[in-house]
Amino acid sequence: MIWHVILQHSVQQGRLVMTNDSPYQGGVFFLTIHFPTDYPFKPPKVAFTTRIYHPNINSNGSICLDILRSQWSPALTISKDASCPFTSRSHSFGSYILKLFGTVLTVLLSICSLLCDPNPDDPLVPEIARIYKTDREKYNRIAREWTQKYAM
Repeated sequence: MIWHVILQHSVQQGRLVMTNDSPYQGGVFFLTIHFPTDYPFKPPKVAFTTRIYHPNINSNGSICLDILRSQWSPALTISKDASCPFTSRSHSFGSYILKLFGTVLTVLLSICSLLCDPNPDDPLVPEIARIYKTDREKYNRIAREWTQKYAM
């Protein structure tokens, strides 16, 4: 997979280009990444803006991923004193951006892992989870069709 991240104020745009052997291969999937004002104590809000057929991603682009919800920890990728680049002279804007990039990288890698290995036991879309569990060939076919229709 390849990804691009564009920084624009507090909202970042990400683009995942899936190059692996999966039903999403060749797809270009866009995401928004928003860092809330209480970041790093709250996780970034990430959503797909490209439609995708997946049991853990709904039609609004919401993602069911533990590190974006209950398993988020400020210690995942950054130190808790790095919440603002201007609170002390020891923090430079560049190091703050690098720490944000570390968070984005961790989140994107987790999303890519979820795309390749869905969690049908904790779905946002139960019907897709049922198909994934009972008829993998059908799931892969529909996911490829959606990838071709919405992400190419």
